Amino acid sequence: MLYPLKFTPIFKDKIWGGNKIKTILNKDFGNIPNCGESWEISGIAGDESVVTNGFLEGNTLSELIEIYMSDLVGEKVYEKYGLEFPLLIKFIDANDVLSIQVHPDDKLAQERHEAFGKTEMWYVIQADKGSELISGFDKTIDKTIYLKHLEEKTLKSILNIEKVKAGDVFFIPAGKVHAIGSGILLAEIQQTSDVTYRIYDWDRLDDKGNLRDLHTELAIDAINFEGKEEFRREFKPILNDSLNLANCEFFTTNIIELNKPLQRDYLDIDSFVIYICIEGNIEICYEDKTVSLKTGETILIPAELKELSIKPNNNAKILEVYIA
Repeated sequence: MLYPLKFTPIFKDKIWGGNKIKTILNKDFGNIPNCGESWEISGIAGDESVVTNGFLEGNTLSELIEIYMSDLVGEKVYEKYGLEFPLLIKFIDANDVLSIQVHPDDKLAQERHEAFGKTEMWYVIQADKGSELISGFDKTIDKTIYLKHLEEKTLKSILNIEKVKAGDVFFIPAGKVHAIGSGILLAEIQQTSDVTYRIYDWDRLDDKGNLRDLHTELAIDAINFEGKEEFRREFKPILNDSLNLANCEFFTTNIIELNKPLQRDYLDIDSFVIYICIEGNIEICYEDKTVSLKTGETILIPAELKELSIKPNNNAKILEVYIA
């Protein structure tokens, strides 16, 4: 019988990264100067997650899928994705603003890169005062207007800018131009894809004094030029229950805030479940066994594990992710 799986985080040095992954999420990323990302669960080739607990310690995620197949990921998920794990789970620390970028959808990504597209969502864990991010255009435009602003370096003037605070949720479908602003720590749930088209990078230089590559031509066909839509997800927390934050064909994400034990029943879900602990710490109880999860940790619940309970130590908050 499989059990809840923890993985060794994969830390990424980024020009815009900081130290909140260490100071807020309590992760030791060693000597990385600007840790911008912690990849929590990844099936990306070259960056595969490795199990860190139990008898499967040392195995990669793809090795687990190859051996356990639908017992790990669910029958329908396995039928659709095979040995490829469909989601990438990250923490992102933006000490400086990220580039303005866009991701292709599945069709375009498959044609160009033989890869999945990238629809994603963000849950803001912490934000400095005055932090903001970019999600889409502030009104509908066309390619000509876009290219004019890009050439004149006035792109920000036609983008939708949102003020950000802890607890905010944003849904970013493929094709939506976006950028995370400085001072923001967030959890990102996305399709398994590392395909990003960088549109504008604020003319900053990398550590070798060079401008980073832009993908102007590739991005044009990927961009949705429609005007502002509501991508900030408004919600009122419900204590000791699961509340939906985002629901699309690629993932469902709920938030669970709890201060007492909570039973979870996944008999109707043909999918693995991921818990991301964003506040406090919990114990996951299953088949007379327990595993702990604390702030900044992520765990994968295999699809065959259908019933469990979550016990918080005082107050806790977790994100619950699966494929509906």
